[in-house]
This record gives sequence, C-alpha cells and structure tokens, in this order.
Amino acid sequence: MERLNKYIASCGICSRRKADELISKGKVTINDKVVKDMGRQVNIEDIVKIDGKIITKEEKKVYIMLNKPKGYVTTSHDQFNRKSVVDLIDEDVRVYPIGRLDMYTEGLLLLTNDGEFSNKIMHPHNKIEKTYIVTTDTKISQEQIESLKRGVDIGGYITKPAKVKITKNNTLEIIISEGKNRQVRKMCEVVGINLLNLRRIKIGNIKLGNLQSGKYRYLTKEEKENVI
Repeated sequence: MERLNKYIASCGICSRRKADELISKGKVTINDKVVKDMGRQVNIEDIVKIDGKIITKEEKKVYIMLNKPKGYVTTSHDQFNRKSVVDLIDEDVRVYPIGRLDMYTEGLLLLTNDGEFSNKIMHPHNKIEKTYIVTTDTKISQEQIESLKRGVDIGGYITKPAKVKITKNNTLEIIISEGKNRQVRKMCEVVGINLLNLRRIKIGNIKLGNLQSGKYRYLTKEEKENVI
C-alpha cells in the first residue's frame, strides 16, 4: 500500500504536490469513487483514474545481455524443473528472454521487459543477423561451406543463404538472419559437420565481447538504439 499522491507520481503523471491538487479538485477516483482524502492508501487491486482515465505505474524498462552457460533453458517455467536463464538475473523487475538458445548452446542472450524492443529484435522483417561460432572435431570441406551458404533442407524448411567462413582449424563462423528452432545445429547435421560446441557471439550490432559465462550486464544506450 502507498499514499495516493505518491502512487500518482510514480505513474509519471505529475509531482506529489500536483497530485494533491488533482485530488482536492475531485479529479481522482479509486474504484470509480471520487476520493478527496489526501492520506488515502492505494492497494494493488485498486483501479485509480484521473479524469476518467486509468493510470498505472511506469515499469522500469530493463535491457540485459547475458552470457548464457550450457545447461540452462531459456524458458521462465520449465516442466522438468531444469535451470532457467532467468534464475541468473538478479533484478527487481521481471524480464524474459528475447528468442531462445537451446540448453546446450551458450553465449549471447538478450532479456527485457520491453515488448516493443523484443519485437524489434524478433520480427522477420528486420532480418537481424545472429553470429555463431561452431567448433567441430572434423576437417571442414569447402563443399560443406558452400552448402551452408546456399541454404539446406533442415526438415521441410530450406534455410536462407548464410554467411559462412572458417576462422581457424575446425572452427566455423555462421551468420544467419532467421531463428528456426535449433537451426544452426540442424544445418551442421545436414552437411555432416559433427558439432562439438555452439556459441552465439553477436545479435545485430550487439557483441558479447569478454562478458564471463553466467554473468550479465545492462545494454548501453547506444546498443539499444543501434541494434539493427
């Protein structure tokens, strides 16, 4: 519970002093009843309106980069009680992952409570590229690389052309702009690459950098605004 004027201010409407003026003028209702008591307390179930319009608290928008470790799922509630990435986030607001990484894939994962930002990242129209590092125990042929570049059938779906290059022995960099379930793993399986480790290092213009496994940080203003 909190005082009505404080609640109005926390909704971003005005200062507490201005809120007192609105209350005294009969412009504020709680559960459709006019309230002029400055000391009135607001419960979480109460519906507060000013001039007939419902007001709600402004939720703090959070934008987080996590270096996801292996062994964590990217769902908030797992039916098998496996460890979830949200358990690694110690914030006073609820956040959710933008997209998914499978349990055995590590690396860059974004989390937020901003639906518009999440949609910006996920919407196919924006074609935001995701960069992965693939480690294998076999020699990679040029034919395999060319197949990945052209697109492969991963089970009723032909992947769009990918950017693929060898970065060092038995290590590939694969860049895709899609987000099909376990897509990179399936692409490698189709062309005969035995994938040992899969790590995402970049989403759009946001780079994982040297963030330690299991750790997270807030996105910078520049990263938020220039993700595409």
